[in-house]
Amino acid sequence: KKPLTHSVYDGWKSIGERAISNDGKYAVYAINPQEGDGMLIIHDLQSGKKQQAERGYGAIFSQDNKYVFYKIKARFADTRQAKIKKKKADEIPKDSFAIVVLGTDSIVKIPLVKNFKAPEKGSGWVAYLAEKPMPDATKKKTDSLKIKIDGLAKLADSLIRKSLDSVKGKIEKAELINAAQKAVNEIYKSADGIAEKDAEGDEAGIDKIVEGTELTVKNLATGKTKQIKLVSEFLFDKKGTKLLIKTTKNAKDTTSKALLLLYNLQANKIDTIMKGFGDAKNFAFDEEGAQLIFVAERDSAAKALQKFYKLYYYPNAIRSVDTAFIMADKALENIPKNYTISEHADLKFSKDGETFYFGIAPITPAKDTNLVDFELARLDVWNYKDDYLQPQQLKDLVREQKRSYITVRNFDNGFVIPLGSDSTENITLVNEGNANYVLAQSTKGNRISSQWTGNELNTAYIIYTKDGSRKLITKNANARFRPSPMGKYIFWYDEAKKNYYTYNVESGITKNVTTTIKVPLYDTENDVPDNPNAAGFTGWIADDKYMLVNDEFDIWQVDPNGNEAPKNITNGFGRNNKFTFKYINTDVEKRFIEVDEKILLSSFNKVNKNGGFATTKVNEVANPSTLFSDKYAFTIPLKAKDANSFIFNKASILSSELFSSTDMKTMQQLTNAADQQKEYNWLTAELMHWKMFDGKMSEGILYKPENFDPTKKYPIIFYFYERNADGLYSYKQPSPSASTVNIPYFTSNGYLVFDPNIYYKTGEPGQSAYNSVVSVAKMLSKMPWVDSTRMAIQGQSWGGYQVAYLVTRTNMFRAAGAGAPVSNMTSAYGGIRWGTGINRQFQYEKSQSRIGATLWQRPDLYIKNSPLFAIDKIKTPLLLMHNDADGAVPWYQGIEMFTAMRRLDKPVWLLQYNGEDHNLVERKNRKDLSIRLAQFFDYWLKDAKPADWIKKGLPATQKGVSWGLDVTE
Repeated sequence: KKPLTHSVYDGWKSIGERAISNDGKYAVYAINPQEGDGMLIIHDLQSGKKQQAERGYGAIFSQDNKYVFYKIKARFADTRQAKIKKKKADEIPKDSFAIVVLGTDSIVKIPLVKNFKAPEKGSGWVAYLAEKPMPDATKKKTDSLKIKIDGLAKLADSLIRKSLDSVKGKIEKAELINAAQKAVNEIYKSADGIAEKDAEGDEAGIDKIVEGTELTVKNLATGKTKQIKLVSEFLFDKKGTKLLIKTTKNAKDTTSKALLLLYNLQANKIDTIMKGFGDAKNFAFDEEGAQLIFVAERDSAAKALQKFYKLYYYPNAIRSVDTAFIMADKALENIPKNYTISEHADLKFSKDGETFYFGIAPITPAKDTNLVDFELARLDVWNYKDDYLQPQQLKDLVREQKRSYITVRNFDNGFVIPLGSDSTENITLVNEGNANYVLAQSTKGNRISSQWTGNELNTAYIIYTKDGSRKLITKNANARFRPSPMGKYIFWYDEAKKNYYTYNVESGITKNVTTTIKVPLYDTENDVPDNPNAAGFTGWIADDKYMLVNDEFDIWQVDPNGNEAPKNITNGFGRNNKFTFKYINTDVEKRFIEVDEKILLSSFNKVNKNGGFATTKVNEVANPSTLFSDKYAFTIPLKAKDANSFIFNKASILSSELFSSTDMKTMQQLTNAADQQKEYNWLTAELMHWKMFDGKMSEGILYKPENFDPTKKYPIIFYFYERNADGLYSYKQPSPSASTVNIPYFTSNGYLVFDPNIYYKTGEPGQSAYNSVVSVAKMLSKMPWVDSTRMAIQGQSWGGYQVAYLVTRTNMFRAAGAGAPVSNMTSAYGGIRWGTGINRQFQYEKSQSRIGATLWQRPDLYIKNSPLFAIDKIKTPLLLMHNDADGAVPWYQGIEMFTAMRRLDKPVWLLQYNGEDHNLVERKNRKDLSIRLAQFFDYWLKDAKPADWIKKGLPATQKGVSWGLDVTE
């Protein structure tokens, strides 16, 4: 079989989106290449019949299982050509919309559709919005303007010439004519500019005013449609009885007004509920579609510097009113002074429709138009008392500018009660908003310390929705708080105390409800110098009767009042047999587990890495019933709402295919994506164990070529990060690299690749990597099929750091690749992660870098673990990649390592992708890196001729002209 090449990436297909009909009879899924036109498949799960939809995507089933709706992408080649020709956005090919009648060959396609919607829980209707048409009117207007200007210029030319003919004097006519002609040319030039600007302005105006065009509402039962023009937004209520429609002003009619229309679908009647507004947004129906709330501003001054939104209410099925009316504004009594209705908050009704929630926000000062930007200082002021560092504040600026504080409106007493504030900034609705209180959490007063701890302590309150009174639950806990489904309890896992706690809302009593469970409820393999995370939480049993919590392997049923002893409903089977069990919620709307319900679990064997499924019954102690367990990895199954029918991915190193099942025991394969790799030399994967230098056992995955010959010797690349051995049965797709070696490519081309687990000790991250990687490298070097003289290492980010460290400690590797490595912990310690704006100190004291102390407490550990301070020991050729927009590891870390090695004349190369982040995002750059990684390792491990960039470099004068990928003598 032939080896993989870089040319296979674009066409390599994988399974994309997927959905299953409510009755479980149909599945829809996409099979997409990495670049190009994909295919949507509508699959009859009973007959096996497949219906193909070229370039289909975004598919949804109707709730009554009669239809599937999807969009059709424009052809990739057409879109690419339009971009090459630098076509305007309106000239780029547009998507279409399709309606398929399930069980038939009937398909309706509608061109130029921007988006579509169908009711979430209703049937019989679909609505779709046409794309904005090509700006023909704009072009005609521009052409007309140019004709007028051209005529004026010609007239001016004629008049000037006639005037000059009558001029007597010393100045020659020809000179005057030349001067006049220059003036006319300037008129033409200016006229063209004016016309272009007018066209731009006209087009921008259309973008602003006409965000959409014509909305079509289709009755699927009758086939009848209704069209509404100038629509910019539309929304079905949940059950599909109403359709809200927002229109824009007609740009050609100065008397027209923006409208909010409510289309009663059953009565086939459209009511205007508001007209003449500047903006209206954040529409929310109640559960039954009987009430509607939204915010709008109706400032008559179109360019007002401050716009104040008001909260509007339309009780379309409760009382008879013609229009929406104001329910709250900034002048309302309970709205704090200098606050107004937020335009950014999500609006929401309680499930029972008795209350609704909206947001308020501080009024921001209007911009002073008397100030001139170029005369103003531009700077950031850092203050040691700030809650967050300036870079983080700037990263969060837009979010903070949109921050609002949740407020409730009660129908029974008519009160508007602010619930959120700067001291209760995080609000959680309880029992779907039906409870008489909300859960409030705040990190205020605990934010500065997150600079070195990596997290913020939380204070939690109950705030009552009737009067806004609050009750403290607990202060400064290392926890995140959650309400039980029915709101009887607030619960949390305290990471410091390693137990679950409940707060009884009625009694106000807090209890440790897991103190009698003697097995750890946390990750015992945690090896960072911080409190371990909880092992997991399964959920609640109906009526808040019990909570289900996880240890590393099993599931426990716990009395939230702490009166009954916890019981292990999986009977310790997981711990005894090294299986981990996790609950699979098969209904996204399901809030709790019924008493005595049999629940579906995923299973994973920690020893042999087999994946599968099991069931167990809550409220009793018994071994789980195994449904399936074998040498595969699975995605979470997607279940039909009204049938016992599932679809899911089942993967191994050989393939990742979509399957269906009705019992999670027998499985029907739906796709054959792996057919594409039959002609290529593929790979195998096997789990290996070895004893590290410290005497402890470790494990890792050895990847071999499919045509592996034990009588030959192979070069080997060790790729690593932390612990990846649990991914033994994950499928590896050949794709251009974002930062690391692509394992299928290298194995297909005659390499072995080994991925070892690494176990860490606090204060010794570098030595821990040495303990694992070098120990297995020495073990494998003794294998007859490993060429011990041709071994290499490669890693990215934390893996890149470990590579950089290892080449200072050993010369056994012939080449190394390190992406975005920290080379100097002393300079990186106080730096900024520019992607988030947060300081890096916590990483060293509490997290991945695992030093466990400050720089001034243990400078020796920072120096000992920094590759830079042993740079003179390096003899291994090193390929660095560090990009100039890296938001995780400061770019100067790669530069420090490169310049130090360069000074000592050690072979080193640095790839710096312009404008790229920590891992490459742009596909063109990923393709480039993939080629360079292959060229680099082929040169050092296979004696291939070096590419020009390796041998000669790539001068700045050749940037954009040559990429240095050729091999020249």
